[in-house]
This record gives sequence, C-alpha cells and structure tokens, in this order.
Amino acid sequence: MDKVKIEPFKVIGISVRTTNENGKAAKEIADLWGKFMSEKVLDTIPNKTDNTVYSLYTDYESDHTKPYTAILGCRVENLNDIPNGMIGKSFDGGNYVQLSAKGNLMKSLIVNKWTEIWGMDLDRAFTVDFEVFGAKAQNPTDAEIDFLIAVK
Repeated sequence: MDKVKIEPFKVIGISVRTTNENGKAAKEIADLWGKFMSEKVLDTIPNKTDNTVYSLYTDYESDHTKPYTAILGCRVENLNDIPNGMIGKSFDGGNYVQLSAKGNLMKSLIVNKWTEIWGMDLDRAFTVDFEVFGAKAQNPTDAEIDFLIAVK
C-alpha cells in the first residue's frame, strides 16, 4: 500500500448511478463495461491523453454503503467536447492510497478487492476513487489493476 498525491484531472466517459446494496453495483458496473466495450466508447472519447481506461466512483451520497456514480472513461485534455450520452467531469486530485490486484478479471478480481478495501481502516475522503486499466490490464486472465482510494 503506497501513499500517492494525484494531480487534478478530467475524464469523459459513460456513467451509471448505483449502490453496493444487494449486489446491484456489481451487475450494473458489469453492464456498463459491456456497453463500453460493445459500443467502442474508447474510440469516441475526444481529446484523450492516452488509451488508459479509468473506472471511477464519485458523487458519493455518504460512504460506500450509499448511492454513488460509476464512470468508465479516459483522461482528457479538456471538457470542451462531450459527446451525447457521455459525461465529462473534472476532479481535484489529492491524497490517495494505491493498492493493486493481480489475477483473472473474469473471476471477481475487482469485486473481491473492493470487499477487502471496504474492510480496511482507511480514513477515506469519498471524493473520487478509481481503478486504472492500463498496459498491465490487457490480458484479462492475468491482469494487474491499480486501485486509488482518496484519503483525508
């Protein structure tokens, strides 16, 4: 577990308002990924800084037990051109704890890591938390994903 400082950044992508109650987020975020892949959203995001995909969790009603917004998208240079059906957001950055998980994305790698994170004694800020799907995440059966958790 590393402490890192994240600089302000902007993203454009697709989103869903969801909750972790009754496994709802696991299904809805999986559906969002399905849409992201099938509609080739990555190819339609303007002004991308690169092709790294971010899965962001923001607009928390309070903590991880209440509704929040999940966004799948990319970092962008600006929010001047947000395509219809997409969302653009600017984040302040701040202090984060960085963790990673390695394994098979098809075998609940992400959900299992979040379950572990929820049980950790972190002084979470609940501003924006995110996962990074970069070069190390290209092989779904042996992916390495970085998790960045905002802390106070």
